[in-house]
Amino acid sequence: MKHLLSAGALNREQAIAILDTTVQMELVNSRDIKKLPTLRGKTVVNLFFEDSTRTRTSFEVAAKRLSADVINFTAKGSSVSKGESLKDTAQTLQAMGADGVIIRHPGSGAAHTLAESGWIQAAIVNAGDGTHEHPTQALLDAYTLRQKLRANKLGSDLAGVKVAIVGDIAHSRVARSNLLLLNTLGAEVYLIAPATLLPGALAAQAAGFYYSLDQAIAEQDFDAIMMLRVQSERMTASFFPSEREYARIWGLNGDRLAKLPSDTLIMHPGPMNRGLEIDAKAADSVNSVILAQVANGVSVRMAVLYHLLAGGSEIE
Repeated sequence: MKHLLSAGALNREQAIAILDTTVQMELVNSRDIKKLPTLRGKTVVNLFFEDSTRTRTSFEVAAKRLSADVINFTAKGSSVSKGESLKDTAQTLQAMGADGVIIRHPGSGAAHTLAESGWIQAAIVNAGDGTHEHPTQALLDAYTLRQKLRANKLGSDLAGVKVAIVGDIAHSRVARSNLLLLNTLGAEVYLIAPATLLPGALAAQAAGFYYSLDQAIAEQDFDAIMMLRVQSERMTASFFPSEREYARIWGLNGDRLAKLPSDTLIMHPGPMNRGLEIDAKAADSVNSVILAQVANGVSVRMAVLYHLLAGGSEIE
């Protein structure tokens, strides 16, 4: 595996291999000394053209725990803000000897462009490109599901696990990557959203879809329900009447939580709009694994960097 650009590019065996490696990385992260020498001498660049807290920080921690040298490169305060192109930035990083580049970019397809351009020879990891994909988020979500539902049995997939993805699916790269990866791992994925925020092409790839969260909860027993952030910054039109109306019809609140099976996992990729797509009672409930998702992000990204850059060296 040279790059990680799309969750759809992973076959079942590759996805399970990353999840299994993540188990070992989680053990490393539970040690007093959370370090492996695996990527000593390698240089990993965080190339972020969009603001990020969780993803950028967890990639930085992951690379450092594998002993890589890390360069954090943001558009603000760099030559990008002076008009430097992606090509010129990539060639600069190539000249600096970057071995791996983690890229987040507002343009869909930017990671693919970087990987296929020949401008840079480094391994490329897509950390979110526009409204397209976010494959490492899908991997950490899948890992969290396996951790909580399958006790992280090595070699296991998510066959038969029923997952609902709810909310702003049209603008969500997380939803796209999760749909692709969870399908690969055998899960049943249901999409739930206002009709204006549920693209037909994605609905066709799901096990089912609903325009009503109440109807979905009444008809299905979900193992996990993943709420998506309403991405108002990406919206160029009015997709629903008001925030109050959205919360009333599609938000996960205490009343809807009580109607779910008692062991249904509550997930959210963050950051949360509390009171909009999810309320405090649901977000902070005993069913919530939202903080586990954040914690698992470091271990999953360590596993991804290991598979891309370690060259087959053993985990110590």
